[in-house]
Amino acid sequence: MTVDTLQTRIDRPGPKRMLALDGGGIRGIISIEILDRIEATLRDELGAGPGWVLADYFDYIGGTSTGAIIAVCLALGMPVADIRRFYIEQGRTMFGPARLVHRLRYRFESEPLAQALRDTFGASRTLGSPDLRALLMVTLRNATTDSPWPLSNNPRARYNDRALADCNLDLPLWQIVRASTAAPTFFPPEVVRVGPRRFVFEDGGVTPYNNPAFLLFLMATSAPYRLGWPTGADQLLLVSVGTGTVPQDSPTLAPRSMNLLYEIGAVPKALMFAALNQQDLACRMFADTLCGPPLDGEVGDLVADGRSGLPALFTYVRYNVDLTRRGLDALGLPRVQPGDVQRLDGVRHLESLTALGRAAAAAQVRPDHFRRFSVRW
Repeated sequence: MTVDTLQTRIDRPGPKRMLALDGGGIRGIISIEILDRIEATLRDELGAGPGWVLADYFDYIGGTSTGAIIAVCLALGMPVADIRRFYIEQGRTMFGPARLVHRLRYRFESEPLAQALRDTFGASRTLGSPDLRALLMVTLRNATTDSPWPLSNNPRARYNDRALADCNLDLPLWQIVRASTAAPTFFPPEVVRVGPRRFVFEDGGVTPYNNPAFLLFLMATSAPYRLGWPTGADQLLLVSVGTGTVPQDSPTLAPRSMNLLYEIGAVPKALMFAALNQQDLACRMFADTLCGPPLDGEVGDLVADGRSGLPALFTYVRYNVDLTRRGLDALGLPRVQPGDVQRLDGVRHLESLTALGRAAAAAQVRPDHFRRFSVRW
């Protein structure tokens, strides 16, 4: 496949394929191993050579936080092996401890992460750079305006008009990603100038879009976003890749234990977990779902049945893994400890995260998930 211009790719007839990537800190390694399996599977299915990459298949790639890093790498045409190398080589650097004077505000210094992103993406590359081979969406939270900011390089989007003094396409790509990864208490927020205005941004994971899958579908098909891709199970594929879930089962929890300190730690996690599952549930209700772990005891996995009753708006695949003891044992990983792979900053456990990602990929990724969309351009 030759590298299309972005406009040609947007307008090209035929089915479209989208990829959504969850946030999750260093647990992005799990996503990378799943993506490696997808890349190898599609190369075999399409009879493609070793230079073929996921940007040759997916037309629109979106991500939040660590998913934003991976999404940009993919949209630039990087093979998954290179993204894995980046995480392994830079992981410990990106999570360098903050100086003592800063530790009451955040755990890690921002400059090592910022430098790694500048080195990888280039200091001058912008959201509108022509070498992005696919449409890209990155989710942030604008703390100044108290609103989610999903930024896209869609040239038709309202705030991507080149005539605007604050055109989003002029924003530095590395800085957008740094802002999307600014998880509260982990990294300091990122200040970004958008035209004449100055905004403070933090991690997109503290919006409802730590799992950006349904948002990506809306941005591809809904009128306000001005892309207008057609819907239908044979017209649109959405693949969603998670970084693992950590359901908190607390059978011995007593009401008297739920004090202020408990709520400070528990409420943000509970809200993020609920939002992640709600995005997943919305996708499954309106799609022909080919793969996905059970959501809960009532709705199950909604694979092949149980949808809303409406015609399927897209084909959906969800890859994710349960990071509890039960989930790890189900994957045949009795030696991997849940506490080692549940942390967002668990850089000392890269080997365990890699083994987990590979086991999840082997158990879930199948060629038939893509055959409906296996035309090679």
